[in-house]
Amino acid sequence: MSDNKRVFLIVLDSFGIGNAPDADKFGDEGSNTLLSISKSEKFDMPTMASLGFFNIDGVDYLPSSRRPKASFARLIEASNGKDTTIGHWEIAGVESENPLPVYPDGFPPEVVEQYEKLTGRKVLCNKPYSGTQVIDDYGEEHMKTGDLIVYTSADSVFQVAAHEEVVSVEQLYEYCQMARDMLTGKHAVGRVIARPFVGSGKGSFTRTKNRHDYSLKPPKKTSLDYIKEAGLDVIGVGKIYDIFDGEGISEKIKTANNDEGMKVAIDLAKRDFNGLAFINLVDFDMVYGHRNNVEGYAQAATDFDKALAEMLPLLREDDLLIITADHGCDPGTPSTDHSRECVPLIMYGKNIPGGKNLGTIKSFAHIGATVADYLGVNAQLDADSLLPELK
Repeated sequence: MSDNKRVFLIVLDSFGIGNAPDADKFGDEGSNTLLSISKSEKFDMPTMASLGFFNIDGVDYLPSSRRPKASFARLIEASNGKDTTIGHWEIAGVESENPLPVYPDGFPPEVVEQYEKLTGRKVLCNKPYSGTQVIDDYGEEHMKTGDLIVYTSADSVFQVAAHEEVVSVEQLYEYCQMARDMLTGKHAVGRVIARPFVGSGKGSFTRTKNRHDYSLKPPKKTSLDYIKEAGLDVIGVGKIYDIFDGEGISEKIKTANNDEGMKVAIDLAKRDFNGLAFINLVDFDMVYGHRNNVEGYAQAATDFDKALAEMLPLLREDDLLIITADHGCDPGTPSTDHSRECVPLIMYGKNIPGGKNLGTIKSFAHIGATVADYLGVNAQLDADSLLPELK
């Protein structure tokens, strides 16, 4: 057996638990991702319930556990945003005063013109759009003209879609690197995303697995940097590597969906490492939240809960499991955007007292500080460790 300390930090992407106090400023009053999916017959999370998930402040519509096995809290985001990038940076200990730019009306003419000049190709679409719908609506025109399909979403993203037979994947990556280098200052979007697709015509176009993200680097050192510099492992699972542009990551493991993400988490629980496994489960957000699919979201929550039940017995004496989220994306509201919500914090381990309710706390950055503290790493972050409160 190893003496190594291991932290498993699992982000249920977009799994909000009720609107944040300032949700009205974001147009998200009344959003509650957990409440929306809990009404579905497909929703069943006994493992999370046993840890204290339904004992968290505000979750008074689901049966709480009499003897929760974990400590728990409700977290309010301190950063000015509700997107993946800023949410994860804050989880890793860095709060962001300024929101990343979003483009509800598409990118301004000066951005489009500069990009056309750089690539030598015209731009199609330039609007917020569903990634599957945009290739259906513009794919044929793109194939005829070679123009690039450029679109955005509610997130701070500049997405470029191209058919693999019209623009090679390598060429598309070059065009996206040009966009990343170009988008600075007030147009410094969180991510530039290459979205290659294939197919012969409308109705047959499908995106391939060759997606590639070009992320903005965090504004300063995160807990990941401090942990890696201390000589410990930082294993990024899912889109973690992309979100941090590789900063502070010692090993990356790509996954295609939640099921793969949890399979990797279970495999890692069986493996020796010393440090942090940081796991993002993206389906909640990408596949269900943005598509207002309440039933699918509820089923994904149930599937995660089953996988978690498989993982818990594999945890060792010195392991710490943290489960949280980066923002909300309530599938039960008319909006398909992210929602400004509070998120859950579950902390479980043989050395962590069960049943301790830490109440409602401002800043996700306490998570990064707690992880560093648990691993014995000194880190200067934007919030304090919660470990002293658990003793």
